[in-house]
Amino acid sequence: MTAEALPNTQQLLGTVLAVQANYYRVQLDLGVEEWERRTKGVEGTEEVMGVSSSPPSPSSHPPLLLCTRRTRLKKIGQQVMVGDRVVVEEPDWAGGRGAIAEVLPRKNQLDRPAIANVDQILLVFAVADPPLEPYQLSRFLIKAESTGLHVVLCLNKSDLITSEQQAEINQRLIAWGYQPRFISVYEGINIDDLAESLKQQTTVLAGPSGVGKSSLINALIPNVNLRVGEISGKLARGRHTTRHVELFELPKGGFLADTPGFNQPDLDCTPEELASYFPEIRERLAIASCRFSDCLHRNEPGCVVQGNWERYQHYLEFLEEAIARQTQLNQQADPESTVKAKTIKQGQTQYEPKLESKKYRRASRRTQLQELEQLYEDSEE
Repeated sequence: MTAEALPNTQQLLGTVLAVQANYYRVQLDLGVEEWERRTKGVEGTEEVMGVSSSPPSPSSHPPLLLCTRRTRLKKIGQQVMVGDRVVVEEPDWAGGRGAIAEVLPRKNQLDRPAIANVDQILLVFAVADPPLEPYQLSRFLIKAESTGLHVVLCLNKSDLITSEQQAEINQRLIAWGYQPRFISVYEGINIDDLAESLKQQTTVLAGPSGVGKSSLINALIPNVNLRVGEISGKLARGRHTTRHVELFELPKGGFLADTPGFNQPDLDCTPEELASYFPEIRERLAIASCRFSDCLHRNEPGCVVQGNWERYQHYLEFLEEAIARQTQLNQQADPESTVKAKTIKQGQTQYEPKLESKKYRRASRRTQLQELEQLYEDSEE
């Protein structure tokens, strides 16, 4: 469906690029000629949320409108997300405003970050400054795999390591099941090749802080001029520069979604799902099956996954975390659960059996005194 195909001439199609408070920045599906026809003779000066009310010239196509959400959508609980395809009605060309009347069906959506209609994930890490951390990378890969989207692994700052080190990292990640792309934003290495793989796709950019995500966007999309952070000297980690999700249009078509950086993404999968997020495990299970259908691949007899592969220890640690999370969820859902959670350190939780009967509980001092007095009276009698 195109903007011209809508039955109401006051309705237009667009894509939500950003959400801030109760406002939505929407890029309209208008050709240059149609845009000129609709805005001919319109003037304005106001600018809100980066959207100027002055009708843009054809050179600044495609046009943007600052939109609100119709009360009807709010009443039915219809959320408007970045990446949504929406119907905008009654555009105010002079004020650069509009109203979202309908959200078209989504082909998919992510909750963290909140974004719809995504084609792939571009996971960016650095090979140096900050140094590449295998455990952290593994955790990000599992989170990316859990979305069910195609994962593109990109390693920045390749100019800071030798060709021998690059070859070693490449072989290591191939064994993990990934073919990494080595780039250098600073030296402009392989940026054009990466841009080709993003063409006509909606791509979510993810990765820890300080690996060069904002610099990469600046290289892929000229004139965006995102703020770039520095590396913390003490922690050898980056500082956050992105505060919210936003779509940027790529020069060759498609969108790139910038997301806030974070160092340890949550693993919110079940213990049974975890194995499917490891390419190494999928490869082994494609060749042979475990003895038990509910095998968790740790100590079970007849397991074909247990073995001498690098990320097996990562899998076991993530599995324990998934089991602990599932236990906690079950406990919250069932107040009569026989297991209780106990925080032993910051960020660490220990699970132990509940005392099911009052007879296991220590009596209060008052109760003990009353019992002693009763015994004394009985002995006097």
